[in-house]
Amino acid sequence: MKNTPRNIIISRTDSIGDVILTLPVAAVLKRHFPNTTIAFLGKSYTKPVIAACKHVDVFIDVEDFLNNNILIAGEKPDCILHVFPVSRIAKRAKHLKIPLRIGTTNRLYHWFTCNKLVKLSRKKSDLHEAQLNLKLLEAFGITESFSLQQIGQLFGLEKIQPLPAGLTSLIQKDKYNVILHPKSQGSARDWPLENFLQLIESLNKDKFTIFISGTAKEKELIKWLLDKAGGQVTDITGKMSLPEFIAFIQQCDGLVANSTGPIHIAAALGKDALGIYPPMRPIHPGRWAPLGANAQVFVLNKECVACKGNANPCQCIMDVPAAWISEALTKRYQHKFGKA
Repeated sequence: MKNTPRNIIISRTDSIGDVILTLPVAAVLKRHFPNTTIAFLGKSYTKPVIAACKHVDVFIDVEDFLNNNILIAGEKPDCILHVFPVSRIAKRAKHLKIPLRIGTTNRLYHWFTCNKLVKLSRKKSDLHEAQLNLKLLEAFGITESFSLQQIGQLFGLEKIQPLPAGLTSLIQKDKYNVILHPKSQGSARDWPLENFLQLIESLNKDKFTIFISGTAKEKELIKWLLDKAGGQVTDITGKMSLPEFIAFIQQCDGLVANSTGPIHIAAALGKDALGIYPPMRPIHPGRWAPLGANAQVFVLNKECVACKGNANPCQCIMDVPAAWISEALTKRYQHKFGKA
């Protein structure tokens, strides 16, 4: 670019997984503009994830942005990149007279609110969500392509708070510590609780410490699983703040979940992230797989058509065998301890 921006706002105001897959945008911007302040515009509940990223300098709460004048490191905003398009945010950015406002050509309101447009359509693309996010950097003259392996090294989740002693004591270093996160707050097709129970019962309790996680609201939804699993698992649902949960994931060895925020956190931290997905566009792993050196996905080798218009449950994810995940975890145990 002719004029390097003093600061850049990355706007992504949806869920935790979406935010995680946008953090590489901050990494690449920092690489190209090391003296530029990188701000991330998001919802308040995603702040702990954004705050953990070494590539982001400033967090901006979306409600603050919509209702107040914003300063970034004492200066007015210089640029905003609309990664997740929201009409109100685009209009507000124009109202604030942010000099460079970047959007996509396929949002009509961006034609009236932005002054730099990138041709990008997500709906039918074969690219991963993280790759699509990085495509927007063409507006800055950054045209390089990134492999999924490269992106897996760009999350920068290094500013993790210390884990309180009471939570650290739950982790058993002589075992493989795995978190099972059965629910997704409606963001994904969920693997059945019966399958999670099969997985729990298949794992050697002398080798594995199993935690069940979820929000306080999800506790009632997974009560059946907690009752059936009994003493085979440790219930941590609703017992941690998000910063604590991130730190807890970092201390564990692996995590099993549907396509939801925790699976992306685990993958970004380099943990064994085992994601269970339906073979259905646009929610298939080709678009939403967790990215990281130790991430894996489990999906049936078929085209899911019958389930597409249905809500949960989805037969295509119900039929993913517990044995697949059990075998993968056993291999990861052997890798950790160098024994069968």
